[in-house]
Amino acid sequence: MPKLGIAIVGTGMIGAVHRRAALLAGADIRGVAASSPQRALEVAQSWNVPRAYRDIKEVVADPHVQVVHVCTPNHLHHPMAQAALQAGKHVICEKPLATTLEDAAALAALAAATGLIATVPFVYRYHPVVREARARIAQGELGPLHLIHGSYLQDWLLDPASNNWRVDPALGGASRVFADIGSHWCDLVEWVSGERFTEVSAAFDTVIPERSAISGKSFSTPAAGGVKQAVASEDVAAAMFRTGAGTLASLTVSQVSAGRHNRLWFEIDGARASVAFNQEDAERLWIGLPEQREEIFVRGPGAGSAEQRQLSVLPAGHAQGYGHCFEAFVADTYRAIEGERPDGLPTFEDGMRSALIVDRVITSARTRAWTAIG
Repeated sequence: MPKLGIAIVGTGMIGAVHRRAALLAGADIRGVAASSPQRALEVAQSWNVPRAYRDIKEVVADPHVQVVHVCTPNHLHHPMAQAALQAGKHVICEKPLATTLEDAAALAALAAATGLIATVPFVYRYHPVVREARARIAQGELGPLHLIHGSYLQDWLLDPASNNWRVDPALGGASRVFADIGSHWCDLVEWVSGERFTEVSAAFDTVIPERSAISGKSFSTPAAGGVKQAVASEDVAAAMFRTGAGTLASLTVSQVSAGRHNRLWFEIDGARASVAFNQEDAERLWIGLPEQREEIFVRGPGAGSAEQRQLSVLPAGHAQGYGHCFEAFVADTYRAIEGERPDGLPTFEDGMRSALIVDRVITSARTRAWTAIG
C-alpha cells in the first residue's frame, strides 16, 4: 500500500517523538506546523520534510496529508483536531483531548460521526509487562480485586525557577499535574484492571506559590533569577476512587518530588495474587503470591501472554522503554486506518473518558466532597 501522508503540528519534544514513531511506522511526513511560520520553516529544514505550513488551515487543506498529529499546547488540541476531522483527516491528538469535558465530548462525537480513526497517546498501555498484568487479571489469576494503589511522580518543576506553558491554566487547562500525568495513571489502571472508577474524593495543593515569569522547554534546566509570578495550578494532588465493583483505589501525583523523573507506579492486589509495575523499571512485573512468596516476570518474546510476546521486539536483557511504546501505538493507529482493529488502541472515546475523570477530580478538589464520575 502507498505510504500514509502525515503532518505534524507542534515541534517541541513530543512532536519529535511523534516524528520518529511515524517514520519507523513507514509514514511519509509531508510537512510541519509550529508556533510561528519561521519556526516551522526551521524544523522542516532540520527534519528534511517538504513543507512548512503557516497554520492549521494549510495543514488540513493539503491533499497529500491523510493523518494529522496534534502535538501542541493543550488549549489548541480541540480546535486543531476538530479542523482535521472536519477536513476528512485521521487524527492522533496528544492528551488531554481538550481542556474541558464539553470540548472532549464534542471531539469524540465528531470522530464517531465521521468514522475516521482518532487516537490519543495513552502509550503506557504498550509496555509489554503491562499487557502481561492485564492478561493475568483478565484470566482471573488475581481473583477478586481488593485494592488498587499507586503514584505518578516527577521532579522537573521542583525548582521555583522552572516554568512552562503547562503551569498556565489558560494554556494547559484548569488542572495541571492531575490532567497531565494523573490522567495517564487513571487510563492505565482502568484498562489493566478492567474496573472503572465511579466516584472520587480529591485534593490539590500548590506548594510553590511563585515561579519564574520566563517559560522554558518541558523538562529543561531553568535559568536562575528573574521576575516571579503567582502560580494558579496544582503541583501535587491526591485522589481516592471507588470502582463500580466496589474496589478502593488511591493515587498520589506530583511534579515536585526530588529524584523522581517519571515514576508511574501501580499495584493491584487481589484475593489470590498481586501485580505491581514501575515505569522507570519497565522490564519487570512484580507478582505477589500467597505464603509470603513473590516472583519477578521479566519482559521477553519467549514467555508470558501473547500480547506481551508480540510487543517484546527485543530479546530479554535488551531494555525496551517509552520510545518503543510510542512506536507501537503509532503503528497500531496506522494499522487501524488500514482497516485492522488492534487490541488496546486508545481512541478519542478514551480521551473523553479521561476528560470526564479529570473534570470530576477538579470538582471534588474544589468542593472537598465525594463526587460521582459515571
